[in-house]
Amino acid sequence: MEPVDIIVIAVILLIIGGATAYIVKAKKSGKRCIGCPDGCSCGLKNNSKQDSNCDCGCCGGCREEK
Repeated sequence: MEPVDIIVIAVILLIIGGATAYIVKAKKSGKRCIGCPDGCSCGLKNNSKQDSNCDCGCCGGCREEK
């Protein structure tokens, strides 16, 4: 294995490790929709089943949880 291969593998592992650490940290802090720019408040803006302003994909799940 060449040094370039080791560097590429290390970078990929760092990216995966960072993403995993972010998810674990967010779940431990109690976030419901990780990565949602509205923090899952988009589904709570109105009481309708379909929020036309929400395109994060997590609103239905947040409304069901509450």
